[in-house]
Amino acid sequence: MTSVRLTTAAADPLTWLARAEQVFHLNPDGRAASLHAPPEGALRVGVDLGTAYTVIVVLDSAGTPLAGEYQFAQVVRDGLVVDFFGAVNLLQSLKQKVEDRLGRKLSSAVSAYPPGVPRADARAAASVLEASGLRCKALLPEPEAANHVLGIRDGVIVDIGGGTTGIAVLENGKVTYTADAATGGTHFSLVIAGATGLSLEEAEVLKRNPDQQKQLYPLVRPVMEKIGTIIEHHIRGSQPSMITLVGGTALFPGIAAVIEEVTGIPTQVPAHPLFVTPLGIALADTGE
Repeated sequence: MTSVRLTTAAADPLTWLARAEQVFHLNPDGRAASLHAPPEGALRVGVDLGTAYTVIVVLDSAGTPLAGEYQFAQVVRDGLVVDFFGAVNLLQSLKQKVEDRLGRKLSSAVSAYPPGVPRADARAAASVLEASGLRCKALLPEPEAANHVLGIRDGVIVDIGGGTTGIAVLENGKVTYTADAATGGTHFSLVIAGATGLSLEEAEVLKRNPDQQKQLYPLVRPVMEKIGTIIEHHIRGSQPSMITLVGGTALFPGIAAVIEEVTGIPTQVPAHPLFVTPLGIALADTGE
């Protein structure tokens, strides 16, 4: 595996992100659109093995998004691969769908890991890629990957996934501090399951239902406050002007307001936070 060259998405990252999200959309018949012709030249491929979602996204050499697939799965827990063969089978399935859309095979990719996971354990992600037919070209911390899209020079990026919350402090465009805590969206589901008597799987489905989230907010707010406290602890001593939340759990309504209340720092959620890190991982692939 090689080091990666830091590149940002565009002069206007949020506009680019809104366009990039479209590659994950399905047609009314439930199928993703194929390209008119197979893309030429080098491809930049990112794989995000998350606690809640596995995502694969492909860009062309210029960074234009071409195709993406994602699926809810629980093959990773707290940043560690706990179901190796399940992870391989899922990634192979998503890879095949993307290849069908592109009209060409994928041979390599970049992946990422929560910043608190030891690099030796993070290499399990590389093993999943290799077993799925993708040479792993590099591994990088998830918040660093997210900043390939966001292009933040001074501030804090918080990647709230299913099992972990990754924190990165940036100064002058450089990551100066990273941390990770085993708290995330799965803890929302545990609270919901305990309060409603549902199974964890049923609570996961309920949590992701937009029609139910307002009713669930009082139940999960204490977990949001805990995440805010974790962030406040790790950024103490720095003076960020903004906290940016990414990851699937950042989709839950009200989380930015709670974290801003706890930390006292303005907090924002970009459009489509679930896809920020996977797209950033793909941008880290030089296509070489």
